[in-house]
Amino acid sequence: MDAFLDFVLRQDPATVILVLMLLSALENVFPPVPADVAAAVGAFWAVRAGVSPVLVGALCFLGNQASAVGVYLWVREKGEAVRQSREFHLLLPPEIQPAVRRYFDRFGGLGIFLSRFLPGLRAGVLPFAALNHVSPLRALVPAALASLIWYAALTAAGSALGLAYDDVKTTVARVTGALGTVGMLIAAAAIILLWRAAGRARAKRLADQAKGAA
Repeated sequence: MDAFLDFVLRQDPATVILVLMLLSALENVFPPVPADVAAAVGAFWAVRAGVSPVLVGALCFLGNQASAVGVYLWVREKGEAVRQSREFHLLLPPEIQPAVRRYFDRFGGLGIFLSRFLPGLRAGVLPFAALNHVSPLRALVPAALASLIWYAALTAAGSALGLAYDDVKTTVARVTGALGTVGMLIAAAAIILLWRAAGRARAKRLADQAKGAA
């Protein structure tokens, strides 16, 4: 990240803002992209460069939202092809898919809102919402609200810490690391519950087949 900071400090403002927007947008396509750190460093850079950090934060948020909406709409359009693909079946076996649908039916917008705060999960929640036919209103509005709060917090942190880049990096890394741990624990619990649900579904199907054969 130090190399990234050296790079941005050598560029003109328009180039820096475009790079930050691109990094923010890529998170929804390639989750390992450090969009969180980029947003906080963008606010820090804005303070140094005499650019409005609010403007930089807003543009990063818009870049992130543009790609999030694009991915959601693409998956919604290509949903059946994605659902029938071998890769999707490996990721989410047919026995587990009803449990995922029940999750979205039960938690809906609140689940999407909370998931968008968790690194590692937030990039996947909208595609899965699209696959499970969650409407744009129920999916995109809570996702956008969560991202707006998150980007506002990152912008405020970067602006408040100003030139103290090491503090910016440490603070964001700690917060992101903590949320990432929470996200991994939730994901692990969800996988266990889903596989148990899949086992019960398989057992019920075999029992029904046995009754039919009898």
